[in-house]
Amino acid sequence: MARQNHSTVTEFILLGLTDHPTLQVPLFIAFLMVYIATLMGNLGMILLVRAEPHLHTPMYFFLSHLSLVDICYSSSIVPKMLVNFLSETKVISFSSCAAQMSLFLNFVVTESFLLAVMAYDRYVAICNPLLYMLIMSRKLCIYLVAGSYICGIICSLIHTYSAFQLSFCGPDTINHFFCDVSPVLALACSDTHINEVLLVAFATFVETSTIIIILASYTVVILAVLRIRSEEGKYKGFSTCASHLTVITLFHGTVLFMYCRPSHLYSMDTDKIASVFYAVVIPMLNPLIYSLRNKEVKDALGRLMRRKNSSR
Repeated sequence: MARQNHSTVTEFILLGLTDHPTLQVPLFIAFLMVYIATLMGNLGMILLVRAEPHLHTPMYFFLSHLSLVDICYSSSIVPKMLVNFLSETKVISFSSCAAQMSLFLNFVVTESFLLAVMAYDRYVAICNPLLYMLIMSRKLCIYLVAGSYICGIICSLIHTYSAFQLSFCGPDTINHFFCDVSPVLALACSDTHINEVLLVAFATFVETSTIIIILASYTVVILAVLRIRSEEGKYKGFSTCASHLTVITLFHGTVLFMYCRPSHLYSMDTDKIASVFYAVVIPMLNPLIYSLRNKEVKDALGRLMRRKNSSR
């Protein structure tokens, strides 16, 4: 098997979502608006958490990092995607393709572990409320967030290095709108069996480990909430978890569909649609879900707006 990079390919061509000329400008406008909403929503969440003392808790510390990750992994894809909508030649250099793949994988894996960490945080908050601040100390929170980033870095480096050690001697057209692992591997001239095994193994490990943590945490949480006698108490308990569960369902549902299904079920056109959802739409939805369904966030935003108005 050829493992050294003696590639004759110096750049790739991204086919994008569609090759219809009449759709390029409308798609550019639509995705530009989504990207602006993503940046504004997530930056707004980060600034709100930093500015509002009532949100200086472990839950919102994790949420601010989730917003940062959403900005990063959306920004690793969408700007190049927007440029390509208005370009006749949708070219990406060999090194830029590797960088895009690495950044995207890094932040997707980081987000998976962050969502698991947030599930554990909700378990501690609901099942051990009196010890919450003691258990979820500042030091532990930093370790958990740092561990999430480190896992993302390790996974991305392994996949990117192994992919771009393959030989690429043509064709050079990637049937996707960004350099995802599977469409890049499809262009390799050398054997990609090890790469495919690594992809499935790492995706399965990340998804299985994080989903087990999430399911275990929320199983205990649900049982604890059901033991609350008052209906108001049950509603409050479930409402504190509703936003996080919604985000988890959207994110993990699409990731499982993309990376943890048999290879004979892969369809590049279907994958493109799924990729748009989890790489472009979900980063925009996350801050909306947390702000619209979270009373603490809405109250904090209201207090911040009142302070700004009174200072004028």
